[in-house]
Amino acid sequence: MYIRPQTRWTGTQLFSTTRAGGVGQAPYDSFNLGMGAGDDPEVVAANRALLRAHLPGDPCWLRQVHGTHVVQADDASDLGADGVAPEGDAAVTTVAGRVLAILTADCLPVVLADVDGTVLGAAHAGWRGLAGGVLEATLSAMQDKSPHARGWRAWVGPGIGHRAFQVGHEVREAFMDHGANAPGLFVEDTAAAGKWLADLAGLAQWRLAGLGVDRIERSGLCTVSDPANRFFSYRRDGQTGRMATLAWLEAS
Repeated sequence: MYIRPQTRWTGTQLFSTTRAGGVGQAPYDSFNLGMGAGDDPEVVAANRALLRAHLPGDPCWLRQVHGTHVVQADDASDLGADGVAPEGDAAVTTVAGRVLAILTADCLPVVLADVDGTVLGAAHAGWRGLAGGVLEATLSAMQDKSPHARGWRAWVGPGIGHRAFQVGHEVREAFMDHGANAPGLFVEDTAAAGKWLADLAGLAQWRLAGLGVDRIERSGLCTVSDPANRFFSYRRDGQTGRMATLAWLEAS
């Protein structure tokens, strides 16, 4: 089962996986795509092979570290030696069929493209990366590749929802002057002194809008509290798998 934006993107395909449809066993049941989650590597490889059948090429997997480094994915030779994925939390490309991949289990996957479908970016936006500027870095790399783009759009995929994301003062402090004071993005948790409920997707939207991205769609799906339990959630379960968000440009 896949989650897609409601609107059709010109020249671009994208979707997020759920936890269903794979071969894994609990607590990774069943479509875990993350090699670093503690699952049997052969099972993850089998799941990745199932995913590959739905893609135009091999995904550009990243070693995500909650940072802001953007990998240039146009040249496949730059995407890691000896089968080791490059370290980074975002990737950009202008090459048709080059599949960008982001792994998540509560953090946000954010896909960006120009409105004509000529340049594409995908970012892993947990609170650290989001506060550090991973979306700004991704869009800047895309603007370098397409300086005359007519406009930008973004999709914020499934991630932890604002009712489930309880944080401390250090998280709110990290967003000072970057969304912390915007109405509704941090709400005091009346049930826990010194805690806040943070709207991670709202913070991403706030920052994207500030960058001039005027077409922003949010999935509205919470990985923690989804009633159908469609998603892996690290905050809810601790030991768990990872979903993937995949995106690629179509050939013109």
